[in-house]
Amino acid sequence: MNSHQQTDVRTTARKFVAATSRETLRLVREALGADAIVLSHRVTAQGVEIVAMVEGEVQGVVQQGSAPAQPVAAPVAAAPAAPVAAPVAAPVPAPVPVQAPVARAMPMPSAPAPVASAASAVTVAPVPAITAVAAPAAAPADTVLEELHSMRGMIEEQLASVVWNDRQRRDPVRGRLLRTLLGAGFSARLSKAMLEKLPTGRTYAEGMAYVRSELVRAVPVHEDEDALFAEGGVYALMGPTGVGKTTTTAKLAARCVMRFGADKLALVTTDSYRIGAYEQLRIYGQILNVPVYAVKDAADLHLVLRDLREKHMVLIDTVGMSQRDRAVPEQIAMLGQSPRPVKKLLLLNATSHGDTLNEVVHAYRHGNELAGCIFTKVDEATHPGALIDTVIRHRLPVHYISSGQKVPENLMQADRAQLVDSVFQPRQHSPLFVPAESDLQEEAASGAASQHAVQKAQGETDLLRLKYQNLIRAMAHDAQELATTASALAGAQIGFERARSLWRQATDEEAGQKVVLQDLLVHARSEVAAGCENYVLALCGQVGLRSNEGGDAYECHGSLLLSDRTGLPMAAPNQWLSTAATRGAKDAARKPGARQVPWLRQQDLGHRPMVHLLTRLPGIEAMVQWQAAGQRWLARAPGSTAVIDSRTGSPDTLARMDFEFGEGRPVHFRGKAALLAEAQADVVLRFNAAAMAAGIARDEMPALRCVATRIVDARSGNLLALSHALSNIGTEVPAQQLARWMGWALDAEPCFRLLRDGVQLVGGIGELGDPDIMKRLLIAGQMTTTVWRLLQAEGEWADRARALMGQLTGRPARNGRAMSGSALSAGMGKLFLLLDALGTESTAPVQPPRALEQPQKLERQD
Repeated sequence: MNSHQQTDVRTTARKFVAATSRETLRLVREALGADAIVLSHRVTAQGVEIVAMVEGEVQGVVQQGSAPAQPVAAPVAAAPAAPVAAPVAAPVPAPVPVQAPVARAMPMPSAPAPVASAASAVTVAPVPAITAVAAPAAAPADTVLEELHSMRGMIEEQLASVVWNDRQRRDPVRGRLLRTLLGAGFSARLSKAMLEKLPTGRTYAEGMAYVRSELVRAVPVHEDEDALFAEGGVYALMGPTGVGKTTTTAKLAARCVMRFGADKLALVTTDSYRIGAYEQLRIYGQILNVPVYAVKDAADLHLVLRDLREKHMVLIDTVGMSQRDRAVPEQIAMLGQSPRPVKKLLLLNATSHGDTLNEVVHAYRHGNELAGCIFTKVDEATHPGALIDTVIRHRLPVHYISSGQKVPENLMQADRAQLVDSVFQPRQHSPLFVPAESDLQEEAASGAASQHAVQKAQGETDLLRLKYQNLIRAMAHDAQELATTASALAGAQIGFERARSLWRQATDEEAGQKVVLQDLLVHARSEVAAGCENYVLALCGQVGLRSNEGGDAYECHGSLLLSDRTGLPMAAPNQWLSTAATRGAKDAARKPGARQVPWLRQQDLGHRPMVHLLTRLPGIEAMVQWQAAGQRWLARAPGSTAVIDSRTGSPDTLARMDFEFGEGRPVHFRGKAALLAEAQADVVLRFNAAAMAAGIARDEMPALRCVATRIVDARSGNLLALSHALSNIGTEVPAQQLARWMGWALDAEPCFRLLRDGVQLVGGIGELGDPDIMKRLLIAGQMTTTVWRLLQAEGEWADRARALMGQLTGRPARNGRAMSGSALSAGMGKLFLLLDALGTESTAPVQPPRALEQPQKLERQD
């Protein structure tokens, strides 16, 4: 849509029309300046229409008028971020002549474009003229930033409510389905994620069918009971007090006896605290003719399980503990020290609140893998949706459903469809603690009756925003300095504007993971075209992450595209996340480059060949597959790597091979004058058990090229460092170039660790089931490349930018020390926040510094 502007010859007011409120306001500021007055703001078929005048012309119109009136215009930049407290109204009527002075326009905190469009239909309450508030002389900057964070969060929450209310108006069925899911016990996060892809225009019955099918597909269930009993082993039933562990143990024991007899089963209890706990289980054992053993500690358990090693299945009834009891980890550790692997089944009480269930899973899964769970007391539950919500988010397979005291009749195998259907069964009594449709309608009517109070609250919110606008201008390190720094960063070709745009998308509900991923690919293509000459270097790495809420452990595998001119990171096109539940050395997906290499091979990043840089050797199977697919790779190798020297045909290790190094070049290494030299040799990896397990024959072992890099003291000739790298790249790339690439990879590897700070800037890692977890991870990956390039940049503009960010964080660099990446990352986030609050847009200088062409720092070989 083309933006345009018109002039009203009767009042000299000018009309501006563009696709979004942000674009229209930009036209107003460019044409009329910062003192422009908005007369009207509405949405038309052509786009967002704003009628505005300059302040001097408004005063002339006022003098020609008769009686004074109340102001009817709002500040120019306040329209995109209109508070949610105002009711949604019809489009604003045509402009009317202004008859009173109005508030001067000031730049206000701007919301992301999609949210601004949704908010543009909100009527803005009149705002009285406000005198600029002088900032205190010595107010701490941290206090200002904290208040700014609070204000931003308040406005974003209100804008999110506007967007949701607008969706409700356009698709009321979605709102009714949401209330149904919440009433059944599902969390708001999972409910919204479940309805995210629901097509519009569906009836309520069609929507419920869609929700049911999605839930049935998502619920993890252990469906093969025959395999469970055939495998056998030791199972420990764990959970809080009163969840029904002893009764469930007896029910499960009865099913085992009916399956393969009493002589192959034994029962063990660790409950020495509860009075009669052992006697209760012993009675069940007598009925089933199964032996029962009581243990007090890890030593007793070790002896008992060793004596029961001939039993096909052993069931352990553990002591019940609150999820907040500090002894829970001790009990888990005791089971982990057993000579036989103990598979842990967590019992979840269907009558518990969803937050309680969430705490239980976190407590019993912390540092411990759970084989699955069992639902208990399902017959007593009023909101069973919380159970299903919990197992979906934590990916915890459901083994059985316990719904009564009878042994063994009231223990049933879990069934997906029955579980989901039980959630939506009609109830005998209407719920008291879940608002019904009539309750919400009454609240809406009450809200309409208090419209005056709402408008008053909205005016107070506008006043607060204007107050902080002035305070920020006075305190936040001078708005002009911020604008100058932003312009320098935008012109430095380090991806600053891309990072800022992605940072805004982190809170934009309309921008999903696919949109962000597509933006990153477009950015990667442009960076490769501008920053690479002959090759594209793709660095593969991984970093550990933890959830902000539950402390769940994750492992993130990522890829960084490096320039073959300087080795600086240019783009982070994708990230992959693995949970701790699948962590293990035997997992093929966790091998170096296992995810990054196949994905990058499918992307169109230009005609330049790609070289994958790995900090560890890939698996033998991956080497063979990549060789067949024509994938080039270069990996750091330890000196103990067993190879066969192609020159002599004898087996050896890389550290013991005899290399012929060339003449050394002067470098500085760890503050010393040194000489660096390279050597190369053709080798073949020795045939081993891993190759045999992968089905690779001895003659299929790949032939590789080894590059050794040696650094010696320039004066004494003592060896300072010796490193090796293996590659399948031919001699078309000199050994010196391969060594330089490996050095760049080692220099850029800390960039992956900065991902932890980048994730926190955009909201952190949520729990399992968080629909935006991958989107935030993608955004954080690209933001870290900008932080890293600024950290390595040289020049006065870079020094000033780093100094400013250090002041924003309260951690400026001292005594000539370089600023840490973590501090710079935090400073970048606060800079984004201040720039948006001040309405500052970046403009590149005439001759921007070219970060990818700056001199590279001296090579380091560790």
